Amino acid sequence: MERLGALSGQIGAAAGAQYLTFRLGDEEYGLDILKVQEIRSYAAITPLPNAPPAVKGVMNLRGQIIPVVDLRVTFGMRPTEYTRFAVVIVVSIVGKIVGLLADGVSDVLTMARTDVQPAPDFGAPVEARLISGMAKTGEKLVILLDVERLLDGADHDA
Repeated sequence: MERLGALSGQIGAAAGAQYLTFRLGDEEYGLDILKVQEIRSYAAITPLPNAPPAVKGVMNLRGQIIPVVDLRVTFGMRPTEYTRFAVVIVVSIVGKIVGLLADGVSDVLTMARTDVQPAPDFGAPVEARLISGMAKTGEKLVILLDVERLLDGADHDA
Protein backbone atom coordinates (compact mmCIF):
# COMPACT_ATOMS: atom_id res chain seq x y z
CA MET A 1 0.00 0.00 0.00
CA GLU A 2 1.29 3.43 -0.87
CA ARG A 3 0.13 6.74 0.60
CA LEU A 4 -0.07 9.61 -1.88
CA GLY A 5 -1.03 12.58 0.28
CA ALA A 6 2.56 13.74 0.70
CA LEU A 7 3.21 13.59 -3.05
CA SER A 8 0.35 15.90 -3.89
CA GLY A 9 1.72 18.74 -1.78
CA GLN A 10 5.31 18.65 -3.06
CA ILE A 11 4.84 20.79 -6.15
CA GLY A 12 3.40 24.29 -6.01
CA ALA A 13 0.30 25.33 -7.91
CA ALA A 14 2.40 27.37 -10.33
CA ALA A 15 3.88 24.18 -11.81
CA GLY A 16 0.48 22.83 -12.81
CA ALA A 17 -1.53 19.82 -11.71
CA GLN A 18 -0.39 16.35 -10.72
CA TYR A 19 -1.92 13.17 -12.10
CA LEU A 20 -1.62 9.56 -11.07
CA THR A 21 -1.23 7.64 -14.32
CA PHE A 22 -2.25 4.02 -14.73
CA ARG A 23 -2.58 1.43 -17.49
CA LEU A 24 -5.56 -0.31 -19.00
CA GLY A 25 -4.25 -2.54 -21.76
CA ASP A 26 -1.83 -0.49 -23.85
CA GLU A 27 -3.37 2.87 -22.97
CA GLU A 28 -2.34 5.34 -20.27
CA TYR A 29 -4.95 7.15 -18.21
CA GLY A 30 -4.60 9.80 -15.53
CA LEU A 31 -6.56 10.91 -12.47
CA ASP A 32 -6.16 14.13 -10.53
CA ILE A 33 -3.91 13.04 -7.67
CA LEU A 34 -5.90 15.13 -5.19
CA LYS A 35 -8.79 12.66 -5.68
CA VAL A 36 -6.59 9.62 -4.93
CA GLN A 37 -6.56 8.40 -1.35
CA GLU A 38 -4.26 5.38 -1.78
CA ILE A 39 -3.23 2.51 -4.02
CA ARG A 40 -3.85 -1.10 -2.96
CA SER A 41 -2.61 -4.34 -4.45
CA TYR A 42 -5.31 -6.37 -6.12
CA ALA A 43 -6.81 -8.63 -3.47
CA ALA A 44 -9.99 -10.53 -2.81
CA ILE A 45 -13.05 -8.73 -4.11
CA THR A 46 -16.43 -10.10 -3.08
CA PRO A 47 -18.91 -10.13 -5.97
CA LEU A 48 -22.38 -8.70 -5.41
CA PRO A 49 -25.50 -10.31 -6.87
CA ASN A 50 -27.35 -8.20 -9.45
CA ALA A 51 -24.67 -5.49 -9.43
CA PRO A 52 -24.15 -3.42 -12.58
CA PRO A 53 -21.55 -5.01 -14.89
CA ALA A 54 -18.88 -2.41 -14.07
CA VAL A 55 -19.13 -3.04 -10.33
CA LYS A 56 -16.69 -5.90 -9.74
CA GLY A 57 -17.82 -6.22 -6.11
CA VAL A 58 -16.78 -4.89 -2.72
CA MET A 59 -13.61 -5.02 -0.63
CA ASN A 60 -12.73 -4.39 2.99
CA LEU A 61 -10.64 -1.25 3.43
CA ARG A 62 -9.57 -1.18 7.09
CA GLY A 63 -13.05 -2.10 8.27
CA GLN A 64 -14.96 -0.04 5.71
CA ILE A 65 -16.70 -1.90 2.86
CA ILE A 66 -16.17 -0.06 -0.43
CA PRO A 67 -17.39 -0.79 -3.97
CA VAL A 68 -14.79 -1.64 -6.61
CA VAL A 69 -15.40 -0.53 -10.20
CA ASP A 70 -13.66 -2.44 -13.02
CA LEU A 71 -12.40 0.27 -15.37
CA ARG A 72 -11.97 -2.23 -18.23
CA VAL A 73 -15.72 -2.95 -18.17
CA THR A 74 -16.53 0.75 -17.76
CA PHE A 75 -14.59 1.55 -20.95
CA GLY A 76 -15.90 -1.41 -22.95
CA MET A 77 -12.54 -3.20 -23.08
CA ARG A 78 -12.23 -6.96 -23.24
CA PRO A 79 -11.94 -8.69 -19.85
CA THR A 80 -8.58 -9.93 -18.63
CA GLU A 81 -7.15 -12.06 -15.88
CA TYR A 82 -5.66 -9.62 -13.42
CA THR A 83 -1.99 -10.19 -12.63
CA ARG A 84 0.10 -9.35 -9.60
CA PHE A 85 0.58 -5.88 -11.12
CA ALA A 86 -3.14 -5.07 -10.96
CA VAL A 87 -4.12 -2.40 -8.47
CA VAL A 88 -7.15 -0.87 -6.83
CA ILE A 89 -6.89 2.92 -6.88
CA VAL A 90 -8.91 4.17 -3.93
CA VAL A 91 -10.48 7.55 -4.66
CA SER A 92 -12.48 9.85 -2.43
CA ILE A 93 -15.18 11.92 -4.08
CA VAL A 94 -17.50 14.12 -2.03
CA GLY A 95 -17.19 11.87 1.01
CA LYS A 96 -17.64 8.59 -0.92
CA ILE A 97 -14.77 6.14 -1.14
CA VAL A 98 -14.59 3.88 -4.19
CA GLY A 99 -11.95 1.52 -5.59
CA LEU A 100 -11.03 1.64 -9.28
CA LEU A 101 -9.53 -1.58 -10.65
CA ALA A 102 -6.71 -1.02 -13.17
CA ASP A 103 -4.00 -3.12 -14.81
CA GLY A 104 -1.20 -1.24 -13.04
CA VAL A 105 0.05 2.15 -11.90
CA SER A 106 2.55 3.96 -14.11
CA ASP A 107 3.70 7.21 -12.53
CA VAL A 108 2.83 10.51 -10.89
CA LEU A 109 3.16 13.27 -13.48
CA THR A 110 3.21 17.01 -13.00
CA MET A 111 1.83 18.79 -16.03
CA ALA A 112 1.71 22.49 -16.75
CA ARG A 113 -1.75 23.71 -17.62
CA THR A 114 -0.50 24.44 -21.14
CA ASP A 115 0.40 20.73 -21.63
CA VAL A 116 -3.21 19.64 -21.11
CA GLN A 117 -5.47 19.90 -24.14
CA PRO A 118 -9.27 19.80 -23.92
CA ALA A 119 -11.01 16.54 -24.71
CA PRO A 120 -11.63 16.22 -28.43
CA ASP A 121 -15.19 16.55 -29.68
CA PHE A 122 -16.07 13.02 -30.73
CA GLY A 123 -19.69 13.67 -31.59
CA ALA A 124 -22.62 11.61 -30.38
CA PRO A 125 -21.41 7.99 -30.78
CA VAL A 126 -18.47 8.19 -28.34
CA GLU A 127 -18.88 8.79 -24.61
CA ALA A 128 -16.43 11.67 -24.13
CA ARG A 129 -17.91 13.15 -20.96
CA LEU A 130 -15.56 10.96 -18.87
CA ILE A 131 -12.50 12.62 -20.42
CA SER A 132 -11.35 15.89 -18.85
CA GLY A 133 -8.44 16.35 -21.24
CA MET A 134 -5.49 14.87 -23.09
CA ALA A 135 -1.83 15.33 -22.25
CA LYS A 136 1.31 14.36 -24.14
CA THR A 137 4.13 12.90 -22.12
CA GLY A 138 7.09 11.83 -24.22
CA GLU A 139 5.69 9.92 -27.19
CA LYS A 140 2.54 8.76 -25.38
CA LEU A 141 -0.81 10.42 -24.93
CA VAL A 142 -2.37 10.24 -21.49
CA ILE A 143 -6.16 10.34 -21.32
CA LEU A 144 -7.14 12.41 -18.29
CA LEU A 145 -10.34 11.24 -16.63
CA ASP A 146 -12.99 13.19 -14.78
CA VAL A 147 -13.38 10.85 -11.82
CA GLU A 148 -16.65 12.40 -10.62
CA ARG A 149 -18.33 11.71 -13.96
CA LEU A 150 -16.68 8.32 -14.16
CA LEU A 151 -18.21 7.31 -10.85
CA ASP A 152 -21.59 8.84 -11.66
CA GLY A 153 -21.81 6.62 -14.71
CA ALA A 154 -20.65 3.44 -12.94
CA ASP A 155 -23.60 3.06 -10.53
CA HIS A 156 -21.14 2.83 -7.69
CA ASP A 157 -23.73 2.92 -4.91
CA ALA A 158 -23.24 -0.78 -4.29
